Amino acid sequence: MGNRRIMWIGSLGALALAALACLSVPPLFQNSNQTGESITLEPEVTTTPLPAAPVQPGAEHPNEPVLITGEIPFTSPFFLEGNAEPFVLLEDEAGFVNGRNMEFTWSLASQSIGPVELVDEDTLTYSLELPAVPAATLVDVDNNGQTDTGVQVFAIAYWSNTWGGPFLEPRDGRGWSTAYASTTTDPERDYEIDGGTLVVWAPDDQQAFPTGFGADDMLFTEDDPTAPIPAGYNLVDLNSEPFQFSKQAEPVIDLIEGEGAVNDYSSMSYVDAFDTFFNKASVEYPFTQDKGLDWNAIYNQVAPLVAAARNDDDFYRAMRVFVDDIPDGHVGMSFNANVFRQDYGGSFGLVLAELSDGRVIASDVLPGTSGANAGFVPGTEFITWDGKPIDQAISQASTLFGPGSTAHYDRDEQLIGVTRYPPGTRIEVTYRNPGDSSPQDTTLSAEVEIDSLIEAIPSLSMDEFTLPVEGEVLDDSGLGYIRITTFSEDHNLMARLWERYITTMLDNDVPGLIIDVRVNGGGNGALALDFAGYLFDHEIDLDTGYYYSEETGSFEPLGVPSRIEPGPYYFKGPVAVLVGPDCASACEGFAAAVSYGGRATVVGNMPSAGMYGEVGRGQYELPGDITLQMPTGRPETPSGDLYIEGVGVVPDITVPITEASALGQVDAVLQAAEDAVSAEVR
Repeated sequence: MGNRRIMWIGSLGALALAALACLSVPPLFQNSNQTGESITLEPEVTTTPLPAAPVQPGAEHPNEPVLITGEIPFTSPFFLEGNAEPFVLLEDEAGFVNGRNMEFTWSLASQSIGPVELVDEDTLTYSLELPAVPAATLVDVDNNGQTDTGVQVFAIAYWSNTWGGPFLEPRDGRGWSTAYASTTTDPERDYEIDGGTLVVWAPDDQQAFPTGFGADDMLFTEDDPTAPIPAGYNLVDLNSEPFQFSKQAEPVIDLIEGEGAVNDYSSMSYVDAFDTFFNKASVEYPFTQDKGLDWNAIYNQVAPLVAAARNDDDFYRAMRVFVDDIPDGHVGMSFNANVFRQDYGGSFGLVLAELSDGRVIASDVLPGTSGANAGFVPGTEFITWDGKPIDQAISQASTLFGPGSTAHYDRDEQLIGVTRYPPGTRIEVTYRNPGDSSPQDTTLSAEVEIDSLIEAIPSLSMDEFTLPVEGEVLDDSGLGYIRITTFSEDHNLMARLWERYITTMLDNDVPGLIIDVRVNGGGNGALALDFAGYLFDHEIDLDTGYYYSEETGSFEPLGVPSRIEPGPYYFKGPVAVLVGPDCASACEGFAAAVSYGGRATVVGNMPSAGMYGEVGRGQYELPGDITLQMPTGRPETPSGDLYIEGVGVVPDITVPITEASALGQVDAVLQAAEDAVSAEVR
């Protein structure tokens, strides 16, 4: 998931805090930012009963399916993120049929695609013309002990292309869809297809197809009952018993969102919504032991506040206490401008920086603010703040949007929080301006001011015209430099930019490469690993997602491991990756991947944010227009160790924060990386 500081939706004066999403998602999920499981919603399928007699070869059924249309409803805030070339696919399910092969890839010839259109904020429509003769995999599923021609089995599924041409290649996805499809799947059973609608094409009327799940409650196994299936296309309703085979020229099949759907408790009372949310989220939260959480204590603290809430602001404040109880940068909720204005809307026009020698200075002072009027300038050192030593004041300051997953991330946040007060608050500070021999005291009054907050959060102050991937060759060293500012932008654009810069570096014999992800709130974890693949010539398993299982009462592995797979081009020169606390989630997955086994040297003032739990299925809507997210996936390495969460990607070279670097006079981290890579080149 992304940096929580920019996940809250809302506005406060000129501030527009945009919702970002970043997650580490099992590669099985079709767009790498979508999840799915069995739900009770049944797809809308209009059917026509078949004639009693089978259709003879060559005889055209009057209702032979030719065009399928429908809607794709969605509630997930991540659904449209980065999807520049979306479509629906007549998805070959041979991977599922033949051994539940999650690595199955769809041949180009089998891919029939159709357009999608956004009709409102939560619905797409689609249309899909069926080819006269499809070219997918024929599978023999009649269980008669003989080798038969077989049938082609399809689901209708939503996809988005990222790599290569307009169709899907293995890096775009594989296996079978577990979300936004005409079928439903059960994650408790490794995404077993357990309902919905299949589209089945038979080359003649001599084939048979299952009419039920059989005693093992699994499809396409030896105990399935079967029956003859007519030639041509057939709609198979898996929700009926026995399965219903039907034909209709233009059936309507709505796709099913699945497990990625938001848990919507917004129509409940405050108390009921909190209890329902708590009972689910506390059980599914994957880091309870790691973070030493006492859920009973948390409930006993928050529940009385919820019960006492008389309005939406009261309820928001109560839920904010809940968020503050969990040291996880991925736990957070939407931005309430009214509450923020009351509690933190006042400030002094200051952006603070803490140097490695312990001093705290103003890295910037905004003109016309109370800080500027008090005589502060960039480089002003603060000695006491609000009657306390500056170190103590920062340690006791709020993190504004809740604690992060690491102490260094929290400290970075508290440097912002220490300057925020209710408007009108007066504080005493002791400071020393550059060149002064002795400290001075002054009184500051917090004015309504948010520009310093925007400037203090690098992702918010970034030029909106900046491309998500930018590169150049550095003049002094001749090394390549690529900056990646997000993994949640237009995926296709990012893929093309990344590949262009890598191939240009190769074509021009650039000897080494520096990749800067210091300001990158995350996004699509699979895209991040695809980028990393251009720096490796072999495959590496990194981590597996573990999720709570209601059947076992414990966390179980789900899907295939996240891995590095070599890209179509290989940059083999030395690499450095630049990190910091504003590199979060999928950004951290990228940094950890490229530095695996010492492939890249990690350089930074401090580690990355250390937030890596998967949040795609942990989305909630609560009363008062509150949206809240909780991690549900636990990443573990092949050896069983927790991956990234709570630690971050730690620099191999830690660069001190000096006054010159804090004031932007020198980029010491970049210089250290140039020195390190240049030494390897030599």
